[in-house]
Amino acid sequence: MTGTGETPCWAPGDQILWRYRGHGPRRPDSAAHAFHICRPVTVVQDTDELLAVWVAPGTPCVKPVLADGTDVHVEPLATRYTAPRTTARSLWLGNGVLKLARPGEPWSVWLFWERGWQFRSWYVNLEEPRTRWAGGVDSEDHFLDISVYPDHSWLWRDEDEFEQAQRVGLMTPETARRVRAAGDAAVGLIRDWGSPFRDGWEKWRPDPAWPVPELPDDWDRRPDGLDRTASAMPS
Repeated sequence: MTGTGETPCWAPGDQILWRYRGHGPRRPDSAAHAFHICRPVTVVQDTDELLAVWVAPGTPCVKPVLADGTDVHVEPLATRYTAPRTTARSLWLGNGVLKLARPGEPWSVWLFWERGWQFRSWYVNLEEPRTRWAGGVDSEDHFLDISVYPDHSWLWRDEDEFEQAQRVGLMTPETARRVRAAGDAAVGLIRDWGSPFRDGWEKWRPDPAWPVPELPDDWDRRPDGLDRTASAMPS
């Protein structure tokens, strides 16, 4: 993400929010869909070329859940995106994740490690190019993803959810074509082993002095500061 006059670049160690809007019709009284995912993160690097952030183990986050509080992936695919939902607070379990995002790119790249900092894989999360505001960055997930491995092999992820989102009207055919084209562009980058895969981020380590970020009570506030969005909204 690039720094602007309204939103200057963040410094390493700054804590911001990485949020995703829910899917569905936009409300006329809101600048965006309600947010259904929020992850407080620590800034690793923020330049005109790249935003890198760290999701620390144990970070309090917000995620979508079914109305009864169970995980959304428990719901059969046929009704996964039509069953009533709400949001719930939960801790980021397991190892931390490094997220890399370049300005205007319709994906972010996440790095995963096993215990002992054994690098496992990259994950290309197809999403709307992030919009930047004073407290962090916002996007909308596009369902389709790509796993990438150290031997340069890769595979599509969540193609079934991508198709189901189209069937239930959460994604128009035009948007779906745009997302698939973005995925194909990401595959081209992987095959060429371009940035960030070739940049050595798998050797990066967080500053042990960084505290685990807290989740603010107004995590779902509108970027323009006019009001808070309703956090309980179908995805």
